Amino acid sequence: MKKLSTNEVFSGVREYLMMTVGILFYTFAWIACIIPAHGTGGGATGLSLVLCAAIENLFGYQIGIGTMAFLVNGILLLIAGFVIGWKFGIKTIFCIIILPLGLNFFQAELPVFQQWLTDRGVIAAGSISIFGNLEPILLVTMGGLLSGVGIYMCLMQGGSTGGVDIVALLINKYHPINYGRVVVIHDSTIILASLLVGNGPETVIYGFLLTIIFSVTTDALLSGNQQSNQLLIISHEHDRIAEEITCSARRGVTMLNGMGWYSKQESQVVMVICRKRETNDILKIVKNIDPKAFISVASVTGVYGQGFGLIDGGMLNGMKKE
Repeated sequence: MKKLSTNEVFSGVREYLMMTVGILFYTFAWIACIIPAHGTGGGATGLSLVLCAAIENLFGYQIGIGTMAFLVNGILLLIAGFVIGWKFGIKTIFCIIILPLGLNFFQAELPVFQQWLTDRGVIAAGSISIFGNLEPILLVTMGGLLSGVGIYMCLMQGGSTGGVDIVALLINKYHPINYGRVVVIHDSTIILASLLVGNGPETVIYGFLLTIIFSVTTDALLSGNQQSNQLLIISHEHDRIAEEITCSARRGVTMLNGMGWYSKQESQVVMVICRKRETNDILKIVKNIDPKAFISVASVTGVYGQGFGLIDGGMLNGMKKE
């Protein structure tokens, strides 16, 4: 078993810490903004909200949204595990566990904090949220922004909150379909289903508004990390660096012949094209092997081929989901 270095341990801790913070952003947005505004949305959280309302209407029993989210994701995980195999990473399972904990925590503690603010005259008595009597449309907008930032933080560390991702895997098992289409159908169905549990048309409108703001926020943040960088690495440890980048970062490497003009010595230059978000991981690999390596990083506009964009019939076919 490979012994983890100190840097690898700290890197792993940082990743899980960032995912936890991201989940807390996401769950705070739902409990502090979206639910007080009588909004709804898609994903496992939106479905859980609808199911909680349905159970309360039918049986008069209240169940925490976090508990329901855990049940929904747990059932989806079990079904997907038996149907398509256990392909889920530990980070996805970690996020699925933290999600209900965050929802239940804020659902229990935010009313206490809201009362504390009311007692001190910060917000008026009877306010709909900790932000006072803010207009519902503003609360939904704030919720979309905060939840988008939270999910972005999870995705950047390789995490996922499950929900629609698992549904997409199940559907693609039998009917190959575009991921974006699955998201639209999945979220629209959940939002419209909120009408069946006593919500009015304004809830549906807020639901679609939330979905748009959430998607735009997440896409805008991720688009900056979809950009590509070209790294040129000069080191006497070029073989080890190339091997580690190929195995650990799973990026292709090209070896170029070079010569130092001053020293007149021939050398190998390691060239790597990677996503901007992957650059730090590759730099860490190089630093661990050869701290004195010479590295240049340049932004690249337009990278096409396996793992990047596709050229189809002379037209750029956009970014392929890796």
